[in-house]
Amino acid sequence: MLAAAGSLVAAIWAALHLRTLLLAVFTFLFLADYLKNRRPKNYPPGPRGLPFVGSIFQLDFDKAHLSIQPRIQEEARYLVEAIKEEGGQPFNPHFSINNAVSNVICSVTFGERFEFHDSRFQEMLRLLDEATCLESSMVCQLYNIFPWIMKYVPGSHQTVFRNWEKLKSFVSSVIENHRKDWNPDEPRDFIDAFLKEMTKYPDKTTTSFNEENLICSTLDLFFAGTETTSTTLRWALLYMALYPEVQEKVQAEIDVVIGQKRQASLADRESMPYTNAVVHEVQRMANIIPLNVPREVTKDTSLDGFRLTKGTMLVTNLTALHKDPKEWATPETFNPEHFLENGQFKKRESFLPFSMGKRACLGEQLARSELFIFFTALLQNFTFKPPPNERLSLKFRMGLTLSPVSHNLCAVARP
Repeated sequence: MLAAAGSLVAAIWAALHLRTLLLAVFTFLFLADYLKNRRPKNYPPGPRGLPFVGSIFQLDFDKAHLSIQPRIQEEARYLVEAIKEEGGQPFNPHFSINNAVSNVICSVTFGERFEFHDSRFQEMLRLLDEATCLESSMVCQLYNIFPWIMKYVPGSHQTVFRNWEKLKSFVSSVIENHRKDWNPDEPRDFIDAFLKEMTKYPDKTTTSFNEENLICSTLDLFFAGTETTSTTLRWALLYMALYPEVQEKVQAEIDVVIGQKRQASLADRESMPYTNAVVHEVQRMANIIPLNVPREVTKDTSLDGFRLTKGTMLVTNLTALHKDPKEWATPETFNPEHFLENGQFKKRESFLPFSMGKRACLGEQLARSELFIFFTALLQNFTFKPPPNERLSLKFRMGLTLSPVSHNLCAVARP
């Protein structure tokens, strides 16, 4: 009996064609993949994935983050024109740069840009800048510790509250304007998309999609998309004025790779290692966020032999990382060679201005794109110099970020 069964199995196996067997295996795997990855009820909308490979072919890895590139380039042109109006005379680049950088994120959140001479928008930028500076003051830190007492005490924290209320009022007015011509089927920006989500939840007490969160989320994007990048650009121009030999090398690379007849694009970055190194060295030296944003331990764990209990607050010292003499040849000196090796750009593990891990800066790629395009556009068109008979300083102003003290520069148009 067993011999007969064995002979039958052998005969069937011999009769099976290899392609038939492979087809059977493929069919089984296809069904298993489908059952595993089919969309459950109320699954968020998204593209239909292919079996086994999902949506990988719908991703364009060579053109990631390029959808915002035209907006950055457009705003860079406006910034160049605004600086040309200074005619090479001493000027403070602070709010011109703030305006240009914030307009990029405004195009995403508000669906519009604001003119450099828009007095209301300039006031919003001033309020944001003032709040950013004051929030690190001693009085504001006391409020964080004793809020139930300090809310009745006058001080800079009250100015911060007033500023944020004015900023919230500004955002509220933008939201109301959106509602007037809002089409849920054609969202134009972040506000439109958020409004659409709000309509799905009539009971606002059971969802985070409500008016207050829309205002706060928009302000978060507005602040995060403006302050850090604009501050880094201001440091970059200051360093160029203080290190003219570095500025000349950047301009020489721009002339060779881009010339004077077109704007830089992100595709040029790989061909411009020196410019890329200079931008990174500005970030390292400026060190605008010396202590990283606080994090909280979500469960009991250990790190390097030390026990960390759930709820422990962690603050990373990025200054120690970016100025470590074991990692950097000249940690206290502006030196683009830190990011160069044999004339090519070199990534450094000890360079983490955007933090790392799951809670790294969400806007890292946008910020990198803005820094490269804005910086290149400015040095393509101007040479930055100290005003006559003035001595520039690398002193900084304490705030949520370390920003340069108020200063003037001369932007001399390049021939």
